[in-house]
Amino acid sequence: MKLVGIDEAGRGSVLGPLVVCGVAIEEERLKYLERLKLKDSKKITPKRRVVLSRKIRKIAECHPVHISANDIDLLRSKDINLNEIEKIAMRKIIGDSKPDVSFIDCIDVKPERFKNEIEKFQDKLKVVAEHGADDKYAIVSAASIVAKVERDMAIHKLKKEFSDIGSGYPSDPKTILFLKNIAYDDLPEFVRRSWATIERTRL
Repeated sequence: MKLVGIDEAGRGSVLGPLVVCGVAIEEERLKYLERLKLKDSKKITPKRRVVLSRKIRKIAECHPVHISANDIDLLRSKDINLNEIEKIAMRKIIGDSKPDVSFIDCIDVKPERFKNEIEKFQDKLKVVAEHGADDKYAIVSAASIVAKVERDMAIHKLKKEFSDIGSGYPSDPKTILFLKNIAYDDLPEFVRRSWATIERTRL
């Protein structure tokens, strides 16, 4: 039986991509992931995440999907919200990995509704959707870690060109200062212009 764990990184960021990642593995090999004693990527140091990501990639298939700031803005302009954008990525991951069971860190306030929706993506797919799944299931923790490392690498590349962009999150003063110092028409393509944060920095 094949399993896939799915999680994301960069959902709330105003800069850079949203990365949704699937980690797929045969059930009998799951023990190798569990031995890594994985947990939610936010509870692990950046260096440790990189080490674990390399180990995860040796053990399991990884299916990262990068959704650019441009694509997010375009989809939102068509009234497609962030949850629906993530579901587009999840559909691709499930289509590529063809699992029997998918464990997902639930993005809907109603896990049962979300579970029923995702199960329609593929015949005979069973979905386990829970809040906090990235701390409960090793396969979702693995997806969380790989997604975060991919996202960190994308931000690191941007920092080589634009040094003081901060983490990309609206709570980061460096990110806000970076946005305030650029005219709206000159905002780089990695900025999510549809975010309310952009409007606030124009005041």
